[in-house]
Order: sequence, then structure tokens, then C-alpha cells
Amino acid sequence: MSDPQPLFAALADPTRRRVFERLSERGPASASKLAAELPITRQAIAKHLALLDEAGLVERVRHGREVQYRVRPEALEDVTSWVARVGARWEERLEKLKRSFE
Repeated sequence: MSDPQPLFAALADPTRRRVFERLSERGPASASKLAAELPITRQAIAKHLALLDEAGLVERVRHGREVQYRVRPEALEDVTSWVARVGARWEERLEKLKRSFE
């Protein structure tokens, strides 16, 4: 993963996190179905889904006339790898600091 910023920016918004969590937990859904389940207008849901799609967190899947959105789990794998790499660097630094005090 070259730049995790778009993923973090997309997930920074609490409404987008709710939409993403809903899709993660219950599977693919259309903007209309999400709007019926959440206290958000369909237009607002569509905007949030577009941003999640641009960040690569969800993808659009056409079923006849209906467009559904589903989570792209591989996007989270990239974020998890990035967090693990950053965490490992901090662990190394803390270990060096600990050794310097011993």
C-alpha cells in the first residue's frame, strides 16, 4: 500500500464508518436499502458510498437495474499491514530506549 491517507480519510467520518460497518456486517446493499435502515437520506448515503468507493473500501455491483455496494476486504488488509509496519517501527524504538536505560 503506497498511501493509506485516502482510506483513513474515508473512515474518519462517523457516518461513513456506520455505512461501512453495516455493509461489513450484513453484506451488500443498495443506497436505498441503506437509507431505509439508517437515519440518513438516500442522497447523503449515495455521497458517502461514492467516497468509500473512491477510497477503494467498497465496490459497486450491478444487479439488473439495481446497484449494490459491497465491502472490499483486501482494502482493510492493506491498512492492517500498514498499521503493523508502523507499530513494528515503534516497538523497535521503544526496545532501543529500554535497553539504553538498562
